[in-house]
Amino acid sequence: MAETINMPKLGFDMAEGTLIRWVKQVGENINKGDVLAEIETDKATVEVESPASGVVLQHIVDQGSIVPVNAPIAVVGNAGEKVDAPTSATPQKTEEKPIPPKPEPVADARQGAPVAQTKPTPEPAQSGAEGDGHVKASPLAKKIARDNKVDLSRVEGTGPGGRVVRKDVEAALSSGAAAKPSISTPIPPPVPVSHEDETIQLTKLRQAIARRMTESKTTVPHFYVTHEYKMDAVMAMRKRANEYLPDNEKLSVNDFVLKAVALTLRQFPNLNGSFASNNQVVRHGAVNVGVAVAVENGLLTVAHKDTDQKPLRQISNEVKTMVSRAREGKVKPEDIEGSTFSVSNLGMYDVEHFIAILNPPEAAILAVGSAREVPVVENGEIKPGWRMKATVSVDHRVSDGAEAAQFMQALAKYLEEPLRLLV
Repeated sequence: MAETINMPKLGFDMAEGTLIRWVKQVGENINKGDVLAEIETDKATVEVESPASGVVLQHIVDQGSIVPVNAPIAVVGNAGEKVDAPTSATPQKTEEKPIPPKPEPVADARQGAPVAQTKPTPEPAQSGAEGDGHVKASPLAKKIARDNKVDLSRVEGTGPGGRVVRKDVEAALSSGAAAKPSISTPIPPPVPVSHEDETIQLTKLRQAIARRMTESKTTVPHFYVTHEYKMDAVMAMRKRANEYLPDNEKLSVNDFVLKAVALTLRQFPNLNGSFASNNQVVRHGAVNVGVAVAVENGLLTVAHKDTDQKPLRQISNEVKTMVSRAREGKVKPEDIEGSTFSVSNLGMYDVEHFIAILNPPEAAILAVGSAREVPVVENGEIKPGWRMKATVSVDHRVSDGAEAAQFMQALAKYLEEPLRLLV
């Protein structure tokens, strides 16, 4: 029996998606779980898997169409089976706006704009380092002239055929008559450049970021708490652990941070919660830490599930896999859904400190800077030590400054005594 496949809902705020490409064409066999099509949502390009096996009998919408959530997009059934075309909302074709050409250099003839070409001013024949070929001189004479900034064109040669030799250059140096004149460097004509404005259409991802971040900053009362952590023990443990791991499985500082955050959130359920519209706080039972990932034209948060229950090595491998899919534009729906708290780490960009905007509906997000070896004072002595700054942004409707400060202190126990992450 034929089965109709609908546009999936990927995320609580998704209303529509753009069908980018049909992977399976009409008449092709398809198995349950095979990729049927690729769709673009507000967040990413996602592969749509077929929930049924059989033959692709019909494509209901064309490539490039904008389709509402739950609207039919295809029919899968038995070969030769006749189906009635399901009714669906009329898909909108994405408007292909002409992309303004990038401004070419004005000097390029394709611009069609006349450009005055300035002929280079002929320079006087010089020798030494600038024009040895114009004056006959021995190699040694050239070297002495170059080292002493002597203009060989002003030196009278006594060698064969008027060739300048060593004694001629030395005589000129003694008299001071052949010093290279001070020549002001000619100022090159200004290079014409285009100052035309360029308007770029925002991608769906950039539009979603703009909409959600504006909503977050204007409707959610943020407050911030910063703490500096001693990272000497983490850096030492990471170094030793990585000696036993293959290159593609080595642990990062962020892996330790994710595990430490997850364990700390067990003690602070408010920060692992969300503010509900009916004046309630939802404390989530699972600790799913979202990881902010820089992708082309924007930012995407992948959700690592049950972070508090998994060992460091598993966390590291799973996050690497999801980040790789996100950057390739092939995330799975489960990769980007369900985070309860987020971590944004800019340490790899040598950022010391920053604050992050909340990712609604989450109640908190942690902004992590780089771990740096800096001078520190301990017991009245200055010595080198590893330090890292982090700032938590919190929804003030859900929690208060004291609780956020206690969370940051509790996080320090795991980062400064990382053996706690293993037991």
